[in-house]
Amino acid sequence: MAKIGIIGAGSWGCALAWLLHNNGNQVTVWSIMEDEVSMLKNCHEHKDKLPGVILPKEMEFTTDLESVAADKDVLVLAVPSPFTRSTAGKMAPLIKEGQKIVNVAKGIEDSTLMTLSEIIEQEIPQADVVVLSGPSHAEEVGKGIPTTIVVGAKRKDTAEYMQGLFMSQVFRVYTSSDVLGIELGAALKNVVALAAGMADGLGYGDNTKAALITRGIAEIARLGISMGGRIETFYGLTGIGDLIVTCASMHSRNRKAGILIGKGATMEEAMNQVKMVVEGVYSAKAGYALAQKYQVNVPIIEQVNKILFEGMPAAQAVSELMLRDKKVENIDLRQLYQNSVEIPW
Repeated sequence: MAKIGIIGAGSWGCALAWLLHNNGNQVTVWSIMEDEVSMLKNCHEHKDKLPGVILPKEMEFTTDLESVAADKDVLVLAVPSPFTRSTAGKMAPLIKEGQKIVNVAKGIEDSTLMTLSEIIEQEIPQADVVVLSGPSHAEEVGKGIPTTIVVGAKRKDTAEYMQGLFMSQVFRVYTSSDVLGIELGAALKNVVALAAGMADGLGYGDNTKAALITRGIAEIARLGISMGGRIETFYGLTGIGDLIVTCASMHSRNRKAGILIGKGATMEEAMNQVKMVVEGVYSAKAGYALAQKYQVNVPIIEQVNKILFEGMPAAQAVSELMLRDKKVENIDLRQLYQNSVEIPW
């Protein structure tokens, strides 16, 4: 049995708390909001973000960051991406050398273009930072619906330890050393999911959705490989797998926001109606900035930025995508990959 602290009591934090408790671990959940902790203590259910998932009575809930971080084998950082740096900064004085921290949020910091694991390592250099990602809605994980995911780490022993910790009959875990590729796929798929939702809001059909998914993964792979990620990552669970589930499901807050924007709502109106952090809005600007830095063509991500931040109507953006210069479908990604990427373990 491991002692685990969950930092963040949103839908994903609560779903993973449920999973890890069922795997035989001692779990404590932290939230900065006293009313949220009070609700979880009294109801053992997050009625707003994860209704129907009953958390065990043995589970503890607290607003005391020091108590949730102290004497834990593993900490799971499950706050929304815009709060990763500030939360990690508060955690830093409490973290022991070699403390295992699993980041489960998805995003890129637009001011620095750093991935979330890079932010955590910068704020808490003494930690052993891991990422966990893949096609996984909290609403389904909390109900024990079979799910498959990937844990990424720089050290093989750390990855395998986390694999054993999270894996169950309903939660299959693979390992990978491509932390960068996993995080880029996780963040940028939210931008494409916004576009997929906009297409739904405009009343387009399956043809459009299929085009956005397939051309979207092409953009993510081009950028990710240029930055040092591995091609197999983008065509695996944390790339195309996560992209499919986020573009297709009504559990996806990014797709929901996109639908509202496609129907005429502003970015701010859509985010207010969804009532949760829409990670793709934050990752869109960072993704486009990275594409410019690495000189990679990302027309879908570019058009999403124009819709979100320049007021372009979604229908006009689709028209511009359709009327671009003629292209060959596939470029040889191996030219970018150079057949010489060294796999750490």
